[in-house]
Amino acid sequence: MQKPGKTPKPTATPLENPMIASDRVPANVSGEPLNEDQIWQLLQEVKDPEVPAVSVVELGVVRKLSWQDQQLVVDVTPTYSGCPATDLIEELIAEALMQGGIRNPKIKRVLTPAWTTDWITPEGREKLRKFGIAPPQGSASKMSLLGHDEQITCPHCGSKHTEQVSEFGSTACKALYRCTDCLEPFDYFKCI
Repeated sequence: MQKPGKTPKPTATPLENPMIASDRVPANVSGEPLNEDQIWQLLQEVKDPEVPAVSVVELGVVRKLSWQDQQLVVDVTPTYSGCPATDLIEELIAEALMQGGIRNPKIKRVLTPAWTTDWITPEGREKLRKFGIAPPQGSASKMSLLGHDEQITCPHCGSKHTEQVSEFGSTACKALYRCTDCLEPFDYFKCI
């Protein structure tokens, strides 16, 4: 029971959305529509969740931007059809676009033509190397099926004296290698 003359203290109610108002402001506060270069720059900031050293643009999974009835459509080709990060990558792309002020972007999964390591940009290849992953060497040609093995360079010391330890590394798209000079293990991003 409440004493006379006393007002009850208000009780705190949990917030439905704990974000403060400034967190909801899109990165593009000017209100001007983003041009294609600005959209590509936004996408350049979206990192691959399995290899955060490279963006989805550098990895080559973002194929095309187009507008359909005032809605931005982003064509995305997964690195392979069973990649467990595909849904997350698509969510991260949509989130980055919405933060940039683009409302309701459509992410379109495109499986043909299939993604190939040839689509990784030179900048992406260098970032992979600096991250400790040997970038794909050569092209995605199927010469290995004819007995032609690529010599994989160690991303740590640059030695070509390396050996494959396992066909699969930390993810299915990588193989595990070891350098016989510096003795460091490393992932090799397989040519596909």
